[in-house]
Amino acid sequence: MIDIIVPIEQEGTQAVVRSWLKAVGDRVEINDPLVELETDKVAVEVPAPAAGILREIMLHTDAEAVPGAVLGRIAPVGKEESGRAEPVEALPFEADQGQSFDKSRVRDPELRLSPAVKRALLQHDLDPKLIEGTGRDGRITRADVDEAVEQATTRPTEGVIARSDGGIASHDVPHDRMRLRIAENMLGSVTAAPHVTAMFEADFSAIIAHRAAHKDAWAKKGVKLTYTAYIVAACAEAMKVAPAINSRWHDDRLELYEDINIGVGTALGEKGLIVPVLRQVQRLNLKGIAAGLESLVEKARKEKLISADVKGGTFTISNHGVSGSLFATPIIINQPQSAILGVGKLEKRVVVREVGGQDAILIRPMAYVSLTIDHRVVDGHQTNAWLSRFVEVLEGWPPAS
Repeated sequence: MIDIIVPIEQEGTQAVVRSWLKAVGDRVEINDPLVELETDKVAVEVPAPAAGILREIMLHTDAEAVPGAVLGRIAPVGKEESGRAEPVEALPFEADQGQSFDKSRVRDPELRLSPAVKRALLQHDLDPKLIEGTGRDGRITRADVDEAVEQATTRPTEGVIARSDGGIASHDVPHDRMRLRIAENMLGSVTAAPHVTAMFEADFSAIIAHRAAHKDAWAKKGVKLTYTAYIVAACAEAMKVAPAINSRWHDDRLELYEDINIGVGTALGEKGLIVPVLRQVQRLNLKGIAAGLESLVEKARKEKLISADVKGGTFTISNHGVSGSLFATPIIINQPQSAILGVGKLEKRVVVREVGGQDAILIRPMAYVSLTIDHRVVDGHQTNAWLSRFVEVLEGWPPAS
């Protein structure tokens, strides 16, 4: 028997078994996806370590998956053996109690569900038999699942009891795993670190002009030039005047990172938030940053991120303005980092500028930018120095070499 092992290196505070992609008795080939693990940051598929028959499942759905633990066992077989063996262990969902539907239906071959759809159904506890597919030949698409989730969160559905307590009608919507992990991380961060926020204002005129002059030419070369690319580049420049922003607090020392690995918060709608990491930004020019960001964001939205894509961040950007907010404070630090940048909505505002020695009232594209810091690590002096340089780079783009 060959053990299926939980990876020793995993990104996240805690891993659980999200779903088994094979049933006991199934024939598997080497590197076939067997089981999906979920941490607070990413879902990871564990491949088959050998060809054979899946004989045992040791850790079922929702079980904690400690690094090095045995998930299940495969019995190796020769090429002449095929087909399905008799199960010797309970199917992965038989241990679940009180569920609203039979989750083994997700493996029903007649439904022809894609891996992304299967993951979403299991995550949100939805019965595929109750969802009308709009895809080819009536298949259920990810959009169909997302619509079902939205409906479940906006009105009581079958099996959900609406109640009225003290004249207030309500109904319950269970938390999914990602929301629970986010809640744990947020509480842990504000408990561990004293948060302090400084806020500046940035004029995006230079950035807008530069992007307008280059975006079409870059698009022809397959690179999408976004405002986020400029923000990431400006962060790397600002680290030069306040290196402690790019650090980690330890009880006996401050660990200063040489690499600048910037995570960019990417909203996944009702499914929560993921933070893919662009590594060694200090080595990249604007075009390299733009290309790297485009790849990461695309993988995030297609749920194709792997553990390495969310690993090793030293600083994080929360571009909350894309959803309409002008400013947010404090933006909670992504532990064990020491700071997080917030970028508010870009909008035209009236400002006073000196023109030809005289004050003038102008209309400029402005955004509030904030830096929330761990006050154990840095004080107001470093915080304001970082923000001053960050704004200076944005407003004077391109930066002096």
